[in-house]
Amino acid sequence: MALARAALEVKREQIAACDVWVAIGTDGELAGVVALGPSWQPDTLDLDKLFIAPQRIRTGVGRTLMAHAIDQARRRGAARLTILSDPYAAGFYERNGARLIGEAPSDAIPGRSLPLYEIKLD
Repeated sequence: MALARAALEVKREQIAACDVWVAIGTDGELAGVVALGPSWQPDTLDLDKLFIAPQRIRTGVGRTLMAHAIDQARRRGAARLTILSDPYAAGFYERNGARLIGEAPSDAIPGRSLPLYEIKLD
């Protein structure tokens, strides 16, 4: 996690651009965060981050945040959403409609490749 700290950081600019959403549990604690980001590909947005508090995994928080990100990407006119996935999260993305399209370099750990997914939005 220490190596991924910078990639997981939510930047003020993302918040100001309304690209970040959080889920708060009934206990008032942060349950998860999702953010969209730009892509170098036309008509595409990136799932910049999706992080769920460990104690909230398998409670529906991730599914809810993912659905919100997909809805927001559609509202912004994107034709697809790309996802650079941690290998342990690949099954989650597949269950939520993502299709594996290849591998790409990690944005957090130099020299590491990660599964690259897409969700077609049209």
